[in-house]
Amino acid sequence: MSCCDNCFIAVTHEGKPEGKIEKIGGIECYVATPTIPHPVERVVLLLTDIFGLAGQNNRLLPDDFARNGFKTIVPDLFSGDPILVEPPPNFDRDKWSASHGPEQTRPIIDKVVAGLKEGGVVGIAGTGYCFGARYVFDLAFDGILKVSVVSHPSRLVIPDDLKKYATVSKAPLLINSCEVDKPFPLEAQAQADEILGGGKFAPGYRREYFAGCSHGFAVRGDMSDPLVKAGKEGAFKASVEWITQYL
Repeated sequence: MSCCDNCFIAVTHEGKPEGKIEKIGGIECYVATPTIPHPVERVVLLLTDIFGLAGQNNRLLPDDFARNGFKTIVPDLFSGDPILVEPPPNFDRDKWSASHGPEQTRPIIDKVVAGLKEGGVVGIAGTGYCFGARYVFDLAFDGILKVSVVSHPSRLVIPDDLKKYATVSKAPLLINSCEVDKPFPLEAQAQADEILGGGKFAPGYRREYFAGCSHGFAVRGDMSDPLVKAGKEGAFKASVEWITQYL
């Protein structure tokens, strides 16, 4: 399951980003650092949707994690070539996607992870939104994450990736899901519960479901819609609680 039209729609949220751009492992990253005491050896690695660092929401969200005590790192997954919230009329989705597959994206993430480890980080929580969720799964497969969170994931192969997660990963997994989601529909959500739920996945599994929300709600939904606002806030609260519990 890959993309849907909602993958390319974003409502920009209000606020002023407070983090800084730094290079980690040679990769440009947005870094949100708590102003309260926090464990410097544990971080949240936030892997974005296709709007990358150009999307204001993808800077405001790590700031929120920082306010909850987690230093949060957001790599530029697209080497300065994200999709713009208002793309040009001749924008070619397929061509862009072909230029930003696993062969291009995973090495970027690996460089950041290596840079974090060189800097003394010993615990990484991965949280991925849409496009970024694919790589949270892959990092969990490789034993790099202590805890995983994905929100309205895309580019997963269902049920194969769920079965692989159950078999090879040791990272507790939270899925923030919603009512209308072509890349991760209700059938896939039910399969996740069947494969990982009911205590089957010993490290820990939980799925939150937000009615009245559609793909993208946890990071770029319309906050004027009460259900979407509640969904975004609920998904963030669940994510913070999950990371707090396991990181």
